[in-house]
Amino acid sequence: MVEKVIDNTQASRFELPIGDEIAVAYYRLEDGRVVLTHTEVLQTLSGQGIGTRLATGVFDILRARNARVIATAERPAMLSQTVAVTTAWLDDGAACPGPQA
Repeated sequence: MVEKVIDNTQASRFELPIGDEIAVAYYRLEDGRVVLTHTEVLQTLSGQGIGTRLATGVFDILRARNARVIATAERPAMLSQTVAVTTAWLDDGAACPGPQA
């Protein structure tokens, strides 16, 4: 079974279940934008592409919502790199991933 990223709105985080573990990307809503503030992938899951799967799933959800995004997470480069690799995500310019001024 392929795990999917879900939006747990009550906890203000996206979740990717991996077996008995979970990878998360926390966010807050601010001025009509989704501010990605923190990501957590357990060390035991490191090196398996979980962070990339989490970021891709998050951006897929946000793109479907036509959301504007600010990545301020402690690892924004990982989030931004995922968007850069997934250039189709930016095809219509509807969302603005990455740090914004």
